[in-house]
Amino acid sequence: MIKIYDTMTRSLRDFLPLEEGKVKMYVCGPTVYNYIHIGNARSVVAFDTIRRYFEYRGYQVTYVSNFTDVDDKIIKAARENGLTTKELSDQFIVAFKQDVAQLGVKPATKNPRVIDYMDEIIAFVASLIAKDYAYEVAGDVYFRVAKSKNYAKLANKTLADLEIGASGRLDTDQSVKEHPFDFALWKSAKDGEVSWESPWGLGRPGWHIECSVMATEILGDTIDIHAGGADLEFPHHTNEIAQSEAKTGKTFANYWMHNAMLNINDEKMSKSLGNFLTAHEMLEQVDGQVLRFFLASQHYRRPLNYTEKAIEDAKKNLKYLKNTYQQAFTSVATDGLEDFVSRFQVAMDDDLNTANGVTVLFDLAKWINSGHYNTDIKQAFAKMLEVFGLVFVEEVLDSQIEDLIAQRQEARAQKDFARADRIRAELAEQGIKLLDTKDGVRWERD
Repeated sequence: MIKIYDTMTRSLRDFLPLEEGKVKMYVCGPTVYNYIHIGNARSVVAFDTIRRYFEYRGYQVTYVSNFTDVDDKIIKAARENGLTTKELSDQFIVAFKQDVAQLGVKPATKNPRVIDYMDEIIAFVASLIAKDYAYEVAGDVYFRVAKSKNYAKLANKTLADLEIGASGRLDTDQSVKEHPFDFALWKSAKDGEVSWESPWGLGRPGWHIECSVMATEILGDTIDIHAGGADLEFPHHTNEIAQSEAKTGKTFANYWMHNAMLNINDEKMSKSLGNFLTAHEMLEQVDGQVLRFFLASQHYRRPLNYTEKAIEDAKKNLKYLKNTYQQAFTSVATDGLEDFVSRFQVAMDDDLNTANGVTVLFDLAKWINSGHYNTDIKQAFAKMLEVFGLVFVEEVLDSQIEDLIAQRQEARAQKDFARADRIRAELAEQGIKLLDTKDGVRWERD
């Protein structure tokens, strides 16, 4: 059985879905005003890998990840670039999809956009006002945190210590609020800003309300898994829980999953430190599968440190796996595969421990390269690789190289080892390395 570390309970829990064999999963997506940074990419890859493992284990996964396309940062960036907010968002949604495709990320079941759910957002806010969980002040609508049951339970906080770790995401105008930590559900429009008509006048939604509406509209009042970066625990996910459960009276999500942050050379990524990297920039320098393998190989709840050496190691290790997969799997059936499959599932069932899963993957590759090459093994190997988003295209050697390999084998059979060595050297110059095994000659691409 798959076990998940649930942020809400701070414990490892058996995964018991709402509906047998199915997973409803909502992952907070990007605010589309720029390219995603490499830390965002870590989150995207981590939860894509988790989704893939659920599918590997036979679950049908409905995977929803939103685009926040109404936001202060979008309004500012659109102004600076002489674009409408929709034009800017459209541009970076296209860029996001292109970048994550290079990282081997599967398309979401649905990518909702805030602008397409405005009627539902307005109705959600109106419902909270009707239930006395929200109040209007001069066209702004705020959520009453004091009325919320166990507010900030996700972050293991109380109202007394909320300000610590708020990361500047609290609203700045405290004078009109009943409580300093009440948060905006609806913001009245300022001159020149994109806005929509509502019962409270022209305005736009607050940040937190968007995900609550899109998640419940698409997946229902209660979902299996809600996920995102650890920086979203408070206030974003905290506020999502408060407003969603106030409206529905039901548990919003049964499991909360958060990935740890990514550092650059042991330092927090920051524009002020000059180490801010976008995935778009990285993909111009690093092959997408290499970057994907680096991002996916560490356990999602452990911090990940980006270094040039780590990328080189990922490149080298990925090459080994690719060369293993591209061999001709032609040997007779052999025992032992079941042990690797079992070990892989044990590793991944333990809170999706990709680090241990990768260890099993390399142990399997070593076993394969010791002479276990039948088609059942290749199929099992391919399925494990796919969990990590690795799909290798079959490489066919051209006829000249195949002929040289055959000539070398003939020379070895005739004990003409000098000629065999010359052919090996010629193949090496063309990037083909030969491996002599008990099942015959194998090759790999240098």
